[in-house]
Amino acid sequence: MATSYTAKDITVLEGLEPVRRRPGMYIGGVGVTGLHHLVWEVVDNAIDEAMNGHASNIAVTLHADGASVTVSDDGRGIPVDTHKKTKRSALEVIFTTLHAGGKFEHRTYRTAGGLHGVGASVVNALSKELVATSKRDGTKWEQRFAQGKPVARLKRAGTARGTGTTVYFRPDATIFPKTTFDANLIAERLETASYLHKGVKVVFENETVSERQVFQHDEGLSDYLFRILADRNTPAVHDLAFSVTRDHSASNLRLDLVLQWTESTDEHLRSYVNGIPTGSGGTHENGLRAGLGKAVRNFIETHGLAPKGLALTTDDIREGLTGVLSIFTPDPQFQGQTKDRLNNPELASVVDSLVRPALEHWLNHNISAAEAIVARIILAGRARVASRAAQQAVSRKSATSSRLNLPGKLSDCTSPGANGSELFIVEGDSAGGSAKQGRDRVHQAILPLRGKVLNVESAPLSKVLENKELSDLVTALGCGLGKAFELGRLRYDRVIILADADADGNHIATLLLTFFYRYLPKLIANGKVYLAQPPLYRIDAGKQTHWALDEAQRDVVLTNIKKQNDRVRTEITRFKGLGEMMPKVLWETTLNPKTRRLLRVSIADQIRTDGVITDLMGRDASARFRFIMDRAENADGLDV
Repeated sequence: MATSYTAKDITVLEGLEPVRRRPGMYIGGVGVTGLHHLVWEVVDNAIDEAMNGHASNIAVTLHADGASVTVSDDGRGIPVDTHKKTKRSALEVIFTTLHAGGKFEHRTYRTAGGLHGVGASVVNALSKELVATSKRDGTKWEQRFAQGKPVARLKRAGTARGTGTTVYFRPDATIFPKTTFDANLIAERLETASYLHKGVKVVFENETVSERQVFQHDEGLSDYLFRILADRNTPAVHDLAFSVTRDHSASNLRLDLVLQWTESTDEHLRSYVNGIPTGSGGTHENGLRAGLGKAVRNFIETHGLAPKGLALTTDDIREGLTGVLSIFTPDPQFQGQTKDRLNNPELASVVDSLVRPALEHWLNHNISAAEAIVARIILAGRARVASRAAQQAVSRKSATSSRLNLPGKLSDCTSPGANGSELFIVEGDSAGGSAKQGRDRVHQAILPLRGKVLNVESAPLSKVLENKELSDLVTALGCGLGKAFELGRLRYDRVIILADADADGNHIATLLLTFFYRYLPKLIANGKVYLAQPPLYRIDAGKQTHWALDEAQRDVVLTNIKKQNDRVRTEITRFKGLGEMMPKVLWETTLNPKTRRLLRVSIADQIRTDGVITDLMGRDASARFRFIMDRAENADGLDV
């Protein structure tokens, strides 16, 4: 252990080395989300040109190797003249220096989603190779980079017609465990961009399957809302959508908004700042909700529509609301480099001031739609009151609380508080029996589920509340459901889905995850939901026992065994279910905190997650078929 701490212990990282050392600080991680963030950064720069009136065409190519991308636009082209301070070309400065770019000056870009000196340089730093091309003044300029450093000086690469920028990059495999891009994810992002920037043509070339998609939507957000409603298969309660575009001169902010109330029981709002999705919301969403609530309340009071004996809440007003909010602002303050939340405090009141009068005016001039909306809101209020009454019996576990209301099939733990305790949700009585015998009775509770779990995505709230298995689960959790949810009443520190390791088990886990996502989303948001990882295979080699989660891991284990001793006799056991495991084995492999593996459930992209659940678990079979067929080429060795 060091006993001194002096100047020689201080490390100074030069250039883009900080990005390579700590990529998570800049792109949020090196998994799938971080990998695709590289694409978003380059695309955002192209969109900024279009957003400021300098480009009308954007092209993105996923090359045949699936691990390299080219983004082009017909904007002004990155400057190539010599930068006065650094004595290097502006293009090289942009791609090799953090916090260097033209988007800090409003005379160059009125609004921007990316920052040349952050986005471009970070992509360069995390790429094995990157080639930047700029077309300006009839000349094509090109410079190559490797791992953030120039491998050659900026050079003329011929003559050029028109102007624009092209960036080719290949992520560095020494930084990213997986460098293969998801074409569907890229296509979704590009299509969304075409909705947000109406009239801009976005072309996606997927060379891995020789497919070309063109996205262009002249009606912008109205087209987007129509698609969302169709994808979610949620009927609207009024035909005419509320749509507004407003400018706020004092803050130089532009707002585009489209809203429609539906029969759905949840709110579905997608928000964007300068074309960047803000999945975690922010002050612009806060302003929208404030203005929305004021406008609706004023309309209800003015027209004497308030129901007697029922106090409407803001949640009632927003239930079933589906919409898209897009703002453009010159100085967005995002939470971190991943830009998924807007933090500008002053913009809440700006958005509020734009939304409230516009919506109030619309309601008063579209009475039939307004009355349908108010009826929907009152229905939500009455459903809330009924739901709360139905859940009065659910109370938090404490040393003095009665356990009479807990499900009889629940084998509870003896720990008096939630801290350190775990609830395992197990399929079937046989698996539940093994789990009950093998568990730590002080900290681990077991709740067996009998029969098929209800698919809540295609079931009304009334069916969800009536379902015995889900009702028992909610009672065991103790935290309430939907709007009656209170995290402080949760009876366990962890909620762990323990399903068989085969396809049937995965189906059960998916049904439960859908329930948690739709009705207990804050459990996921607070990191309380986990997936247990029971083994599918037991491999005995001599006196040694190995466990494998799936076929791929089984094959790796067998290969390693043969390398060590190719004469050893191996015996492979495939578990048909958890009920086949002896309690001791289940403890060693799945329950013991020291030896088990758990996956914490989290949501990296709220919008994409919502779409996937809607497609896979919703009523629309055609959407499910399209989803599966689009990804069939990536499916290998399915357990069916």
